[in-house]
Amino acid sequence: MLTIQDCIGLYRLTEDEIAAIAEHEHVPDMLALELGDYLCRTSDGELRVERMIVEDIEAARKRGELAHAAKLRRVLQHFLEHHAGVALSADQKSSGLRLGFARLGPA
Repeated sequence: MLTIQDCIGLYRLTEDEIAAIAEHEHVPDMLALELGDYLCRTSDGELRVERMIVEDIEAARKRGELAHAAKLRRVLQHFLEHHAGVALSADQKSSGLRLGFARLGPA
């Protein structure tokens, strides 16, 4: 039987990215893995995953969970750096300007 760890190696997302999708969608990690992989194969799916992570960050901040929000911010940064559909330009990397980071403001 395959474990989630076995499956993570076969897909395009990290364990933290999968956890963020699971948190946002209120589904188990295995389902989030499948959903995230599917979305990353669609024309606007990577942008949808980006929005999910941004919304998770905003929700964590509203709950006062600043450490969790900071972790999700790092997850978002990694996601933006490694997915072509939401890839950051050099200017965006240095300035933090991007849909997600523009909405979130300073860390």
